[in-house]
Amino acid sequence: MSGTNLIEFYDERYAEIDAYLVFLQHLEEAARAGVPRFKGTDAYITPTQKKILSSCLYLQLYNLVEATVVKCLEAVVVAVENAERRPEQLSEELRREWVRSIARTHVGDLGPQKRLEAALELCEQILGQTPIKDFKIEPGGGGNWDDTSIEKVCARVGCGLVVSPKVRQAVKMQVRDELGPLKLVRNRRNGLAHGSLSFVDCSDGVTVAELKAVATAVGDYLRDTASSFVKFIELKVVNNNEVNS
Repeated sequence: MSGTNLIEFYDERYAEIDAYLVFLQHLEEAARAGVPRFKGTDAYITPTQKKILSSCLYLQLYNLVEATVVKCLEAVVVAVENAERRPEQLSEELRREWVRSIARTHVGDLGPQKRLEAALELCEQILGQTPIKDFKIEPGGGGNWDDTSIEKVCARVGCGLVVSPKVRQAVKMQVRDELGPLKLVRNRRNGLAHGSLSFVDCSDGVTVAELKAVATAVGDYLRDTASSFVKFIELKVVNNNEVNS
């Protein structure tokens, strides 16, 4: 995925969040008039089922967070390879990631032979001054993506994260459990994924209005993140401006 497609990818994925929020809003409005029923049948949606459906939004939001980060890093790699950059043409941060990727320095249990092969491959690319290929930036995260970890990965690759004051304020403001929106989404997703939190308890007492506010704060932050990567790719990778600054 190229940098120019990052915003398009993000908008398409966030549209899924919007569509689900519309569904939850209709469900909440129907519940005010009684138990929501399916037209033409005796089937209905119970309060327990409604809570389960609401909780699913946290999973969708976290999926969007992780997908956005991964796609941003993939776009950097695609731009590096398409521009046929050589190691010496990379910024210090990206060169560090390239060495980490080729030499596999982050793999703790790599055997001596594999470690030697990785080192030889690194030497061959440097001595041959060939364009970079088979490059991968490991996202890390480990199921714990939030605004703090996104800021760290941006700094790691040298991408200047530009977030508007309004968006930053919204994402840092505590909404529940003394957590901001992104950290709340992370915690509730992990609680659901690991079984420490039930789907019923997850959204107990949570209104659709609150879910919308959380989704908006998370979505705006991720869009600013994607925009920051687009600018980073254009300036530092494609145009190779100030790579050593």
